Amino acid sequence: MSIIVEHDKRRKEILERALDVFVDEGFEDATFQKIADRCGITRTTLYIYFKNKKEIFNWSIKQMLIGVEADLERVKADQNLKTPEKLILVLTTILDRLQENKRLLSVVLNYLLHLSKSGTDTDYRVRKRTIRLRHILASIVIDGIRKGELKQVNVRETDDLLYGLIEAAIFRLVVLQRDSVDELRQAIELAVRLLSK
Repeated sequence: MSIIVEHDKRRKEILERALDVFVDEGFEDATFQKIADRCGITRTTLYIYFKNKKEIFNWSIKQMLIGVEADLERVKADQNLKTPEKLILVLTTILDRLQENKRLLSVVLNYLLHLSKSGTDTDYRVRKRTIRLRHILASIVIDGIRKGELKQVNVRETDDLLYGLIEAAIFRLVVLQRDSVDELRQAIELAVRLLSK
């Protein structure tokens, strides 16, 4: 058991240091060797944990999304909260996680821009990664409509509206280099008030 714990601990350390390399060098210029050097290990040792830099990059994104989704599922399952409260808590939790992961978001955005220039369908890639998050938002809206706590709205359009606030937060944090997106908390509360009965 301790070997697995140690392996997971080492993997997290590698991910943290790899993020520094991605931020400093950009995805394209980051190399497996640079990541190994930053971690103070050999490339051979790094191969024990990851097969290439893309796997490291994808693992970083996956870890962030798993954490966010777990937080959101807890909020969604909380029977003590009314739907408007759930929506506000879910969206503000996402804002908090985005702020915490600003450096990773910067790397992801640069990577997506690079893919876009090469003709890759970045919209499909983003949707594939965020489908569970969008599903959680939509299911909370559906439940709220069913309970009579939200107006009868088009679920897809509402999901797009709420997800648009998340995209606005990413833009403000990464492109505009803001340290905080607290002003969007008021926009979230306004949107939820407008949806509420």
